[in-house]
Amino acid sequence: MREVRARRRWLVTGAAAGMLALVPGTAYAWGTPGASNGQKTETSGGRDGSSLVSRVVYRGSTAGTQGGDGDGGGSLKPVGNWTPPACWYEPRSAEEFRTYVENMYDENVSTPGQHSYAKSAVGMFRKDYKDGTYKNYNLDKKDEGSWWVAVRDEDRMMEPEAQACNRLPFWVPNGDPVPVAEAITPEVLAELAYSRIELPATEVTLAPEQTTKVNLPTWAWLDKARFKEVSVTAAIDAGALAIQATTTAKPVSLKLEPGTPDAETYPASGECTINADGSIGEPYAKGKADDTPPCGLKYLRSSGDGTFALQATVTWDITWEGTGGAGGDLPDGTFGNDQAVTVQEIQAVNR
Repeated sequence: MREVRARRRWLVTGAAAGMLALVPGTAYAWGTPGASNGQKTETSGGRDGSSLVSRVVYRGSTAGTQGGDGDGGGSLKPVGNWTPPACWYEPRSAEEFRTYVENMYDENVSTPGQHSYAKSAVGMFRKDYKDGTYKNYNLDKKDEGSWWVAVRDEDRMMEPEAQACNRLPFWVPNGDPVPVAEAITPEVLAELAYSRIELPATEVTLAPEQTTKVNLPTWAWLDKARFKEVSVTAAIDAGALAIQATTTAKPVSLKLEPGTPDAETYPASGECTINADGSIGEPYAKGKADDTPPCGLKYLRSSGDGTFALQATVTWDITWEGTGGAGGDLPDGTFGNDQAVTVQEIQAVNR
């Protein structure tokens, strides 16, 4: 126990001092997911020198498919205080774990100018798994279990939530429960997929388009072909674990915020619900000039020499399904864009 406490102290000291890039990763995290790459399968598994990265892979509507081409698309913003996991635990085979530790040890002890306390820390870490608490990385039990290691989301490395997975790598026999709350499960995969859903830009079609008049109802709508449900599947096949989950986002409503208090919305709440055919609102057609738009707005004053920033935000209903029949709901998400609207006074001509 004294040796373990000493090893933890060395590792934490190295991280706090910022002197060692590899040892803190050993103690707290084994790498991060890679960047998404559209409809191609996004893989974050692999080996890079002395580090292992997350084995979770993603496919579906990730960056580059809906909004990754410069069209203003983006990611879901969860409603409320909920956020997807910033860290979690994944399994590794005995061979993978041995390779990681040995490579990490070799690199640290051979790095010119490396501090002696860092070398001692990595040496004690290696000893514990090679011929200390464990024997030879449990290679003689390689078919009986897996090592479980911590992984962080690289986009949230500095958040307090990312520090929650601070347990050193531990062994779990096949079939035994993993003794940490953050162990990867189908639900965790669904939550990770949530954070990688890429949505289309929320730019509504207006009539009149871009330039409207004071006190003139402006119709607003979204095309059903563009605003349809999108999905991302997250999967992991590592150690003795092979699971997956698919998270699906379905548009349910459009919120219009005119960008000025001197305006009215249709309906009064500014919340336009989705139609049965998947569209939102109704396109303007000739002969409807005197009708009230089912979704739209009316400006009560001119924008002068500038414009009003109309914000259009779509709310998405989020559900998931995973391995073993698991599934359920996740918090709703929103995504929106601003678009400039010019409002002019109606000019009267007297003869």
